[in-house]
Amino acid sequence: MSLSTAACAGAPQPVKAVAPTLFSGRWYEIARTPNRMQQNCQGSTSEFSGWSNGDFHVVQVCHEGTPQGPAKTYSAKARILPASGNAKMKMMFFGGLVSQEYWILDHADDNAWAIMGTPGGKYVWLMSRRPVLDPATRTAALQRVHALGYDLSHLAFPQQLSR
Repeated sequence: MSLSTAACAGAPQPVKAVAPTLFSGRWYEIARTPNRMQQNCQGSTSEFSGWSNGDFHVVQVCHEGTPQGPAKTYSAKARILPASGNAKMKMMFFGGLVSQEYWILDHADDNAWAIMGTPGGKYVWLMSRRPVLDPATRTAALQRVHALGYDLSHLAFPQQLSR
C-alpha cells in the first residue's frame, strides 16, 4: 500500500511517552484521514474523563453536515496498553462489541496538539486543545503528521466552531 492512500506501509511508532493528563478534557479534531464512521462529520470532539490506573472514558461527538448540525455521539471505555509509555490505548465501543487500538504518535510538549493513528497506519487524526490552531502551530503540527509518513493531500479538515 502506498502513502498516496494516506496509509503508511509500516505504521509509525509513538515517538515519546504520554502523560496521563493528555487523557483528560476536550480535544478538537483539526484533520483526519477520511473514514466511513466520520463521513460528513464537522465540529468533531473527543472528551476524555475518569482516568484511573490507565482506564478512562471517551465520548466522541460528530455534528452532521455543519458544526451546528445534529450530533452523533459515541461512548467508549478505554485502557492504556501495558509497556507503551501511555502512548497506546484500546477503545471499546458498544459495550465491548467493537474495539480498536489507537496510538498517540506524537504530541506537543505542552499538549496543545496530538497526532493519533491506528496501528496499521491507515488512519491518522490531528487533535488540538483548541477548536482552531494558530497558523504557525497548525503548519508545524501538519509537518509532523507528514514526517510520520502521511500524505497531507488526502486529509479532511473538518470545520470547527470558534468557541
